[in-house]
Amino acid sequence: MTLVAAAAMPLPAPGQVLTDVQQAPTLTIERYPEDWSNLAVKANRTGRWTEPFKYIPWATDGSTYLTTGAELRIRYEGYKNANWGAAPDDHYTWYRFLPYADLHVGSARVFVQPIVSAIRGTGRARTPVDTTATDILQAFAEVEFEVAGGATARVSVGRKLVSLGAGRFIDTRYGPNIPQAFDGTDVTLADDGGQLRAFYLRPVDTRGGAFDDTTSHQRSVWGIYGTRWVGRERNTGLDVFFLGFRDTHALFDQGAGRELAHTVGARLFGDTGTQYWNLEGVLQRGSFAGKRVAAGGIGGELGHRFMQARLQPIVALTADYISGDADPGDKRLGTFNPMFPRGKYFAAQSPVGPRNLIHAQPSITVHPAEAVAVSMTGVAYWRASTRDGLYNIPGALVRSGQASDARFIGTQLELAVAWQATAELNLSTSMSAFFPGRFIRETGPSRTMRVAAAMANFRF
Repeated sequence: MTLVAAAAMPLPAPGQVLTDVQQAPTLTIERYPEDWSNLAVKANRTGRWTEPFKYIPWATDGSTYLTTGAELRIRYEGYKNANWGAAPDDHYTWYRFLPYADLHVGSARVFVQPIVSAIRGTGRARTPVDTTATDILQAFAEVEFEVAGGATARVSVGRKLVSLGAGRFIDTRYGPNIPQAFDGTDVTLADDGGQLRAFYLRPVDTRGGAFDDTTSHQRSVWGIYGTRWVGRERNTGLDVFFLGFRDTHALFDQGAGRELAHTVGARLFGDTGTQYWNLEGVLQRGSFAGKRVAAGGIGGELGHRFMQARLQPIVALTADYISGDADPGDKRLGTFNPMFPRGKYFAAQSPVGPRNLIHAQPSITVHPAEAVAVSMTGVAYWRASTRDGLYNIPGALVRSGQASDARFIGTQLELAVAWQATAELNLSTSMSAFFPGRFIRETGPSRTMRVAAAMANFRF
């Protein structure tokens, strides 16, 4: 990805403003894919105030230079009837500051990004996504070199944010306060038609103190992920991948134990400007606590942009089938494990995670002004298996499925507004209500859950 002049670009065009908090307002989430070397040529500079931070030459021949930047985000979330009334009402404000420095020396680089984080206003126990005080979010060394056939290879070692494809299985967890980083090795072979990525990673376990985050000894993930562009227009791509995952203490409604999962899948995606699509299917095999794993899922998103219409509406439909366990007493686990999915998987504030789930999500986004997006999303949730429970996004069991044979979980409505005030500043707010269905009513408290959020994100 090349974003040589992203901070110098005008505001996003209509249809590009995003209300999904999973997406960065400008630039990239990981930051290290950005390439500012084009600013070495004076003719490419626009005079925007951010450019002196993006290209700081350390050698007259341009072989050594430094890129810097930062993100400052403040996000408020308030919950009424949390967990449908099973948990106390909660409200808090997240704070995080993410400066970074990216030093390039010839074909090698060193990237460092600390994080300073805090949470205020809540009386509950802190979780790993709330705060890690001051720590190192990313720190890795990378070297790039040419290989046969005009392809290039990049090898990085250290701690970094990783997102694969649509982020359904490995993602940055950008929405919550603390992103999910990984320690390990990442190798990418790339040519003009696509790339092949191989990696072995362990997630970083975040803790509440300063500089005490550690490499996980419980979980690890490895795999091969290939992407190829299809056709002359290069607006359609195909991903094919294998992901291995190990968890020494996995938890399901069926019980706890050691899990080894092998996931194979494919994704077809594209964007013509008017229409966009993302279709993905996976199979998962392996073992769990001496039993075999047989799980899978299929899902995707279809969208259409009416760019010539008033308000330039965008309509989309997202749907998923994600398998659950059919019989907790047999020798097979049917609950699909998404491993490290997006931090906000469905609506911006969803208590439901991508396990044992069927969901349908229509949405419409309109643009009352060039840099303003207003979206309305409705989501309906069902259990894929009525013998399995309901899980949240990290994978914890929210409600056991043993006390009800109801399939319908409930519906959620969400209204979100985003304003790209400048190329660096994004302001957004959202309100949602989750109306419990029969399964929630039969398994515990069942009040309507209400969530409000507001966020300011400044990044350059």
